[in-house]
Amino acid sequence: MFDHSPREDNGKAEYGSCFVALQTPMKSELINTSPLLTVFLDSLKDIEGEPPSLYLDLEGNNLSRLGTLLLVTVLIKPRDKVYLIDVTTLGRDAFDVAGSDGRSLRSILESSKIIQVFFDIRNDSDALFSLYDVKVRGIWDLQLLQLASREFSKRCVNGLAKCIERDSRIGYAEKQKWQTVKMKGRSLFDPARGGSYAVFDERPLSSDVEA
Repeated sequence: MFDHSPREDNGKAEYGSCFVALQTPMKSELINTSPLLTVFLDSLKDIEGEPPSLYLDLEGNNLSRLGTLLLVTVLIKPRDKVYLIDVTTLGRDAFDVAGSDGRSLRSILESSKIIQVFFDIRNDSDALFSLYDVKVRGIWDLQLLQLASREFSKRCVNGLAKCIERDSRIGYAEKQKWQTVKMKGRSLFDPARGGSYAVFDERPLSSDVEA
């Protein structure tokens, strides 16, 4: 259920602006201690309301109630920096450690006043609730925004790759670079390509995963 429902032009404007926000090269920072997490939380200012500031993704082995949740990836706009919150190392502290104002990752995820952008939150939400009792609110799901903005059949949702191919405003060279990064990533965790989801379990994280 959306606490912030996309409104303008059946979600087209929100989908476009959110999608563009995900196409800028990013730096990353690993957060694997409680003090680092506190500093990160204290850095989150003016994140309520529109336009969205938080873009999130989760990684795990069989990400769901039956699997594990290992990393929470958070992109902060307009900071253009990605933070990797190490759930494997922090455990429940990843969600319950609070900043100086009492705000935790749990309270952010459960806030109806803070928009959080995901792409296909189904398994993410299942894992958050079942494994850590996090009840997400304030969600904008890019996959559903794309479905709402679509002018052809809405029978099936599209995957991220198809959305980038069809809807991205980046040029051909940038799309080719994205494809290269995508294939490199899949080779790390896709068993069919010689990888393993256990790559997200390894500590310290490999530089390829952090990238």
